Amino acid sequence: MTYNPDLLNKAKRHPEKQKNPDRPMGQKPDWIRVRAPQGATYGETHAIVKQFKLTTVCEEAGCPNIGECWNKKHATFMIMGEVCTRACAFCNVATGKPDALDKMEPLRIGVAVEKMGLKHVVITSVDRDDLADGGADHFVKTIEAIRFKAPDTTIEILTPDFKNKGEAVEIVAKAKPDVFNHNLETVPRLYPTVRPGARYFTSLRLLERVKEVDPDIYTKSGLMVGLGESKEEIGQVMDDLRAAGVDFLTVGQYLQPTPKHAPVEHFWAPDEFSELERMARAKGFLMVSASPLTRSSHHAGDDFEKLKAAKANATK
Repeated sequence: MTYNPDLLNKAKRHPEKQKNPDRPMGQKPDWIRVRAPQGATYGETHAIVKQFKLTTVCEEAGCPNIGECWNKKHATFMIMGEVCTRACAFCNVATGKPDALDKMEPLRIGVAVEKMGLKHVVITSVDRDDLADGGADHFVKTIEAIRFKAPDTTIEILTPDFKNKGEAVEIVAKAKPDVFNHNLETVPRLYPTVRPGARYFTSLRLLERVKEVDPDIYTKSGLMVGLGESKEEIGQVMDDLRAAGVDFLTVGQYLQPTPKHAPVEHFWAPDEFSELERMARAKGFLMVSASPLTRSSHHAGDDFEKLKAAKANATK
């Protein structure tokens, strides 16, 4: 048998998916295509990330917007390692047993944010079900380090669901990030196959609880489309999010990372995304970003400014 290192690497990255049958990935429509990463600023951002031994979701999740974002010195830092304790059917982050937490990581992120001169930073993480608090204290220490090194930078966090982790949500919310994001990802019907380690109402309750702890924190959530959901199901999720007080919704096209991941059932066209945006705005979200290439942290800094302006107009 011919040795194929690429297949071996995929098996190591997603051991739980190797028994899955290969699903055809198909051809992406023209509106999905993006330019390959290039440019001097992209190289500078890459160098800073490597210099401080940081992990980015841009790289680990194979984000299609990495070229655009890194050329603008925007990066979403992923804390607590690059190995997740869950195995979502859509996600390209490696699954397995994570290493111990790096206690110096928060400070390194703070220094990197200062060095990059970021006005707005997004911090996310892998799921750490192995930790008693799900990594809540590490989020807090990272927020504190950024505030110490770059006090003028606004902070957006994208957290796991902290399922069965006690007061973890309250601990993180009390650190007062400017934006608290947690993605529902898909409609309730698809959770057992797409997001089997999570529970829809646990995620919904997390977003509601943040507002109870601190009503001034902006809350945000995101959905992927293309996994077999209907427009009516998406509308119901929008209603649930509004009932939980969520301010900002992102909607983007799911892209299949490998043949072992969940297949794309439908590529939503740009005009369909425009319709979803109109639906969401009619339901009362302060801010909506819906397009094929929308991702949770794409244009996060610019969108945060629009979000603040929308709230100011709504309270006049």
